[in-house]
This record gives sequence, C-alpha cells and structure tokens, in this order.
Amino acid sequence: MPDSDKTFNKEGLKNVLFVAISVCLVCSIVVSTAAVMLKPQQRANQEYDQKQNILRAAGMLPEGSNVDAEGHTVDELFSEFEVRAVDLKTGEFTDAVNPDSYDPIAAAKDPAMSTDLTQQQDIATIGRREDISEVYIRRNEQGAIDKVVLPVRGYGLWGTLFGYLALEGDLRTVAGLGFYQQKETPGLGGEVDNPMWKAQWPGVSIYDESGDPAVELVKSRSPKDSPAAKYEVDALSGATLTTKGVENLVRFWTGELGFGPFLKNLQGQSTA
Repeated sequence: MPDSDKTFNKEGLKNVLFVAISVCLVCSIVVSTAAVMLKPQQRANQEYDQKQNILRAAGMLPEGSNVDAEGHTVDELFSEFEVRAVDLKTGEFTDAVNPDSYDPIAAAKDPAMSTDLTQQQDIATIGRREDISEVYIRRNEQGAIDKVVLPVRGYGLWGTLFGYLALEGDLRTVAGLGFYQQKETPGLGGEVDNPMWKAQWPGVSIYDESGDPAVELVKSRSPKDSPAAKYEVDALSGATLTTKGVENLVRFWTGELGFGPFLKNLQGQSTA
C-alpha cells in the first residue's frame, strides 16, 4: 500500500475517533446538565406526592383527586399540618434535625442514627429503626389536636410496604391507612391499595383497655356488638403474609418501639 494511502487511513481514523469522542462528551454534558436542571422539579414532584399521600391517609383528599370537595388544593390542605421531628427513644419533640429536609429512611440505615432491633422486637421486619422520625399534626381552631399522621413501614410478602397511618384527635382511633410504595402480588396482597379495603380502617381502635396495640386482621370478623370488633379489619384474601405484615407494622409503629411513647406524651395536649 502506498505511503500516501497509509497516511490517509491514519488521518481518517483519527478524525473518526475525534468525532466519536466529541459526540460522547457533548452528550454526557447535555445529560448531566439536564439531570441537574430537572432535579429541583423531581424533588418538588416527590414532595407533592408525599403531601397527597398524607392527606389521603388523613381522609382529607379523595382518591384520584388533587382537590377536596370544596376545591381546596393539596398545598392549601397540607398547610394545615405542622411537621415535627420526634425522638422515638423519649417520645418527645426534638430540634436535633430539620423535619423539612430530614430523611428517616436514610437515617435507619446509619448505625449512628438508628437502633438495631432484635428478632423479637422486630415484628415489622425492618432491621433497624431510626431514632428520630417525623409526625404530621393538624389542629382545630381551638388548638386541640384533630389528626396525627405517622409514617409507617414493614415487610409484606415481596418487600417493604411504606405508608402513612392517620389517627383521630383521641390518638387511639384510626382516621385512615394508605401505602404509597409496595411490591405485593396484584389481586392478592396488592389489595392493600383497594379503596374498599382501605375504607374499613377509619374508626378502628388502635389500643386495648391496657393500652397495648390491638389491631388485628382477621378472616372472619366478630359480631359488631363484640368487644373485639372495634380492633378488627378484614384480612386480605389469599395473602396471608401480606396480611400479617400489615398487622405487624401497625402494631410495631403504635407500640413502645415506635410512636407509642410519643402518642402517650401527646395525650390530652392542645398545644405543642
């Protein structure tokens, strides 16, 4: 092959490589820039979804809607809540973290910010429990507590269910329960998202006469006039492990290792 052809081929290869590398660099810059620019919007979307889930658990926002019956928006409704950080070890409010930016799920993975649970303690199968969590409190015009919403989680059949448990102002009665993330089997454990199943929760009593968590998911409900009836919710048909997982996570987060001490401290308070 003549030297001129070899030189031409080398130069051509260099040009191809230069163009390819340049295109890759430009594409990476574009992708990185787009990711940075979209991050605030993504964060805003996540916060909006979180507000919706909290409001739905509290019974303040209909399923599938972003306004209530009177036309109030998600942001307007959520502004009625105060967001507070709670030390789960003491059951007291704490200023150790900023609840607006604090991530309790991330904290649960940090040994310095969480507690390792024994097998006996860990009925919700979460492994570690964050030492500080968040609560969402709504008060009426007189300053008395109207609703308290608690973040809850626990293992079902295929993964961890993440959701919110809302309590009425007496801090003993369920206002609602909803999950925003779950991996359960559609038509079986996935029925935790069924509005008809969720509609059973409002009015259920959390604690028995001794103050212990007493919620129970059962295959056959007790007669309405039975003392046990107020603690019962229908089990999920064909989803034994998911059913037990939901029961356990509710009991854990309303118990002594969850928000139990906080709820006891909050009993009877009208101001915080």
